Amino acid sequence: MSQAAYPATQPRTETFSYLPPMTPERIAQQIAYCIARGWNPAVEYTEPEKAFSNFWYLWKLPLFGTQSVEEVLTEIEACRRANPGMHVRLIAYDNYAQSQGMAFVVHRA
Repeated sequence: MSQAAYPATQPRTETFSYLPPMTPERIAQQIAYCIARGWNPAVEYTEPEKAFSNFWYLWKLPLFGTQSVEEVLTEIEACRRANPGMHVRLIAYDNYAQSQGMAFVVHRA
């Protein structure tokens, strides 16, 4: 019986998913980076089977102009508690480029 050249892996949803899971401190550092760039953070969630869809549900409105990492972390945790069994991700909108500056999953179901 032959073995596969590469072991089976879990499905990947974004760039950071190829790295080891982020610690809460690393997530806070990424949020601080977004805020320092002037990007507006937002929280989104979806069912695991729809994780590869371009459409995720928006949790409240984006946190326009926030300067608080703790406020963003609080919203991420509130979304996670309110939507058990869902993936949760952070999006950072860049007003000047009118695009997403960053997006990564912060909680996997």
